Amino acid sequence: MVKRNRHHPRILVTADGRDIVSHAGSRLLADLAEGLGLSGRLSEAMAPTKRRRRGHDRGEVLVDLAVMVAGGGEAVSDLAVLRNQPTLFGEVASNPTAWRTLEAIDEDALARIAMARAAARATAWEHGADPGFYVVDIDATLVTSHSEKQGAAPNYKRGYGFHPLVAFLDATGEALAGLLRPGNAAPNTVKDHLVVLDQALFQLPVDPTEQDVIVRADSAGLTHGFLDHCRERQVRFIVGHDLTRSLARALVTVPDERWIPALSPDGVEEREGAEVVEVTDLIDLTSWPEGTRAIARREEPHAGAQLSFTDLDGHRFQVCVTDLSDPDIAYLEALYRGRGRAERRICDGKDTGMGKFPSESFAINSSWLVVSLIAQDLLAWTRLLCLDGDLRRAEPKRLRYCLLHAAGTITRSGRRTRLRFAATWPWANELVTAFSRARAIPLRR
Repeated sequence: MVKRNRHHPRILVTADGRDIVSHAGSRLLADLAEGLGLSGRLSEAMAPTKRRRRGHDRGEVLVDLAVMVAGGGEAVSDLAVLRNQPTLFGEVASNPTAWRTLEAIDEDALARIAMARAAARATAWEHGADPGFYVVDIDATLVTSHSEKQGAAPNYKRGYGFHPLVAFLDATGEALAGLLRPGNAAPNTVKDHLVVLDQALFQLPVDPTEQDVIVRADSAGLTHGFLDHCRERQVRFIVGHDLTRSLARALVTVPDERWIPALSPDGVEEREGAEVVEVTDLIDLTSWPEGTRAIARREEPHAGAQLSFTDLDGHRFQVCVTDLSDPDIAYLEALYRGRGRAERRICDGKDTGMGKFPSESFAINSSWLVVSLIAQDLLAWTRLLCLDGDLRRAEPKRLRYCLLHAAGTITRSGRRTRLRFAATWPWANELVTAFSRARAIPLRR
């Protein structure tokens, strides 16, 4: 028998600590919202929804909800984490007040909130968040509902819930727009795509007539209404094309000398076993916007892959169409494959409020989606403006583990209140630097 020593030190557990705060790093998000002017502008946007002056500022309630959601909260009741720490987060609204705030958001309020978000985004870009390359990803996702809620419906994957359509900016991860839809909404509904595209373009602080803006989508975006609208809004498009049996057979006949090596996702190296070719001559594109081109890709299936009827000649094929005129088709195909990052954005979005809608009311759940978009923006701006190194690319879960959920102590001396993080916390210096950068942004009113 081997004698086993206790791994963890013995401790005495009590509940008599003072001036200790949890989730202290989440205060960084509130400071950033204040510095970028988001808090003040949301207050102005929500002011017309109140009949009485007394009570909580509904714009501040939205910010508190967004900070809570960015920190991993999944229900309005999770506001208690902020509310029970007034020395850190101030006076936070009660649950009923938060519910009333969400309920008060109508179409007019949504328009004013969009203006507030766009203005804050412009400020963030002025201070370093502008990526200089603008690719907007539009995609739909399924969100399961475990109870009967207004608008929840069976979906094409035999699930039950909602089918929101969302738009992200690829380079920054900012959540530009979102539209809550019933679960049985079609993936390629033109009207919904137009709404989300217009909302996303409204959020961008750039003019598509002066800067190239590219809209990227899967085959659900391959509709005449959507691509024609892209042309009207003067944005470029690159979208997927359905791979039919006849098209797959035509691709097999393309001579080997026409295929060129595909590029890796970063566009730097050639991708082994993958090739691309322009096939505009194989597809009738006359009914699509002038200048539309088609590009195909073939790749050897990975070991254990389940082949389908379109996987001919030992290859898997993929086709996209675009109105971009760049002669480098390998680059254009790699640009389309970058759409896979949108799937990662959606996963992060579901981890930041989009994965669970808390109310039986469709209108309140639509408001909750807006809160989720604000929360995702706050996380994106935190990475872009306040962090360096690996944390600048971290997903929400890691940001919470390393920064947002860090505990601290509140001390008061000489009329000053100080938040102190443990010196032994591995990311203490990153937290202090992030707070300093957030507070260095000139306050926008």
